[in-house]
Amino acid sequence: MNKKTILAYVLIGLVIIGYFKFNQKTPEDIQREKARQERIAQKKQQEMLAEQERAYRLQQQFESIKNDSTNIFHNIYNGVEKPIVLSNDKASVTISTLGGRITSASLKDYKDQQGNDVVLFDSKDKLKNSRRQGDNRMAYTFKLKPELGNINTEQCYFAVQSAKADEAVLRLDFKEGRYIDFIYRLRPDSYITDLSIKAHNMEGLFSTDESIDIAWKQLLRQQEPGYDFEQRFTNLTYKLQGDDTENLNEMKNDSESPVENLSWIAYKNQFFSSIMIAGDSFNGADLSSSSIAEGENMLKQCATTTSVKFDPSGIESTDLQFYFGPNKFSDLKEANDEAINPENDLELEELIYFGWPIVRWINRYFIMYLFDILSSTGLNMGIVLLLLTLIVKMCVYPFTKKSFVSSAKMRALKPYIDELNVKYPKQEDQLKKQQETMALYQKYGASPMGGCLPMLIQMPIFIALFNFVPNAIELRQESFLWANDLSAFDSLISWDKDLWLIGDHISIFCLLFSVTQIINTYYTSKLQAPAMNTPEMEQQQKMMRWMMYIMPVMFFFIFNEYSSGLNYYYFISTLSSIIIALYLRKSIDEKELLKKMEAYAEKNKDTVGKQASMMARLEALQEQQRKMLEERERMKNERKK
Repeated sequence: MNKKTILAYVLIGLVIIGYFKFNQKTPEDIQREKARQERIAQKKQQEMLAEQERAYRLQQQFESIKNDSTNIFHNIYNGVEKPIVLSNDKASVTISTLGGRITSASLKDYKDQQGNDVVLFDSKDKLKNSRRQGDNRMAYTFKLKPELGNINTEQCYFAVQSAKADEAVLRLDFKEGRYIDFIYRLRPDSYITDLSIKAHNMEGLFSTDESIDIAWKQLLRQQEPGYDFEQRFTNLTYKLQGDDTENLNEMKNDSESPVENLSWIAYKNQFFSSIMIAGDSFNGADLSSSSIAEGENMLKQCATTTSVKFDPSGIESTDLQFYFGPNKFSDLKEANDEAINPENDLELEELIYFGWPIVRWINRYFIMYLFDILSSTGLNMGIVLLLLTLIVKMCVYPFTKKSFVSSAKMRALKPYIDELNVKYPKQEDQLKKQQETMALYQKYGASPMGGCLPMLIQMPIFIALFNFVPNAIELRQESFLWANDLSAFDSLISWDKDLWLIGDHISIFCLLFSVTQIINTYYTSKLQAPAMNTPEMEQQQKMMRWMMYIMPVMFFFIFNEYSSGLNYYYFISTLSSIIIALYLRKSIDEKELLKKMEAYAEKNKDTVGKQASMMARLEALQEQQRKMLEERERMKNERKK
């Protein structure tokens, strides 16, 4: 390690120490922070007491109305809770007469880890030490005149007007011929449930703010074996009307209050989602999500408060839709066509994150169609991934070969580079050596950057597959070799207690991927030839090689929790890269390549000579300019004396 490298490490260490020293809190800072936290806690306590007092007053008012048979709201606060089930070949939803809300949703085409239908949410509380009643809470608030107060449907009993296999009409029945109907309809062979809210003779009771406030909370269940991996793909996603989709941060508690209107709001798991879709738009939304600790069989709690337009006269209805189904591209595309408002471009398929724009395009218009063709053959999904990887490798093979040939040219020119190293051993001759080295590359048609562009072209494809495989619901619960589920980690080797960095298992596919990556690094480093073999560059190359060997070890600890399908893809991809490299090394004769390069130099010597002459003239002009500046500086110093 040379002096410059040691000095760099010392400076980095001093910067780190200085950073922590500068950011270290003083006793005064700690005291101020403590006082601030106490003020926040006191404010929260006051807000909680105020909320409890408000709830107490509302409860008293509610009890008074409930017991007063002459009150206009007496009927809606008295009744019996009863479930109504709507069902088709794909899904089943349950609606409660208490609150007029959907209390459970299950999918018939997908099974949970116990072999039962996947349940997105139900009426049973799953959180420890919780007083919640069910995973899904949805309340609609109607804003009446100030003297009448508001109606919150959570406390209201709906009367059942009709109930069929796919449709139910529930009514909030006021006195004197006033009522509000909630009309639910589960579409045939679909995951879409329509809700139409329509008033009758209610215009005299409402305030000037003719809207419905919606409060929606849901606990997102852990559906897959790996808590940490599924958590990465679980979030609250929303669509800005006429614009792109956005989402709250998956890795931390987050909240957002978009100023724009929204087309839909989705509570998204890795493979399943609950989506609320506006017939018109959602206005003034407040969105939040918070993580739930591992062990509760839940991942996150999502919450939304927003509002939609409402017509008390009943001329127009307020229309909503709910999608309770899989995050499958084709199903989400079909759901777009079932939108209540055809002018509202939902783009529900954007719920599946396929990466940045160029990566997303590769996934949508190449990888996904290729995957669908292969999976339609009925082959095991492990074989499908194998074929997908090999086809992708074949597609990028021309770029791989070009990169390899460029590297081979550099190795063929290494003897000439070594001669230049001997010719210019001094540090002050580095500029001349670089100039002659570049002239040498130009003469023989080689470029030290020739292998970079082909690799850059390949990178978006490999990143695309990194985003595609974990989102492919077709891999869910598909077994291959020792992996029971290609969408989750394989745990052939496992134990009861979590260990630091590694967890409670070893993923064999992850281990194979890491080992093949080390082998690939070994062959890659052997094939690379440095442009200038100086001692400094040798030292840098040595450090880079060590970093390249450390990376696969780090990959093992990072990817051990990732899906076995993703690790299997990386293993096959890396293994095929090694085989391709060995094939190209054997098929490309570097001596023959050097002869071709010499023939190229001979054929283009006039062009190269002109370019060299032009470069020489340019260098001469630069040297002349340098001397003029030195002379000007010398004369300036003499005048000062």
